Amino acid sequence: MDNDKYLKGTTTVGVVCTDGIVLASEQRATMGNFIASKTAKKVYQIDDLVGMTTAGSVGDAQQLVRLVNVESQLYKMRRKESMTIKGIATLMSNFLNANRYYPMMVQLLIGGVDKHGPAIYSLDALGGSIEETRISATGSGSPMAYGVLEDQYKENMTVKEGLDLTIRAIHNATKRDSASGEHIDVVVITKEAFTRLDPEEIKSRRALLN
Repeated sequence: MDNDKYLKGTTTVGVVCTDGIVLASEQRATMGNFIASKTAKKVYQIDDLVGMTTAGSVGDAQQLVRLVNVESQLYKMRRKESMTIKGIATLMSNFLNANRYYPMMVQLLIGGVDKHGPAIYSLDALGGSIEETRISATGSGSPMAYGVLEDQYKENMTVKEGLDLTIRAIHNATKRDSASGEHIDVVVITKEAFTRLDPEEIKSRRALLN
């Protein structure tokens, strides 16, 4: 079964908060109308306090994760400090743009916390990079997710508030987008830690939405 064909749909969300960021995705992988996996990984850790969500081709996304992980570790070894979120986004943008004639079929969110504070960047398959100062969503379920995000996002939102908003946005997308579904994977990044939420905690928070 060719992972590169897992291209039909996804919902990923990123929320910028005062004390960190929240990244999340659902975990359904599809091949046309066939549900290929119910536990697909779409949120990756690419540095100590940096994560990346992926929508699109699984094979392309995994290659990019390996690339940026190695480059960020090499930078840290040479400079004795971590690459900034903007630096990682620029590196990824340059790589995608250099391959524009044979594009990697992905849409990415790169976010974390560095010496400048919390930040999220969205990138398209041709290397376009935009800093998202509030909210962002990618994939086939993003219109439904944006409906929730735009309605309920508040300025100066804390990570705790952003966490509930993110789960609600993904939850609503899975109800309307057939290519999005199953479990939800959530990562919270603050200046102290990169934390992947326990599935049982997500399940209990999600149950309160029904």
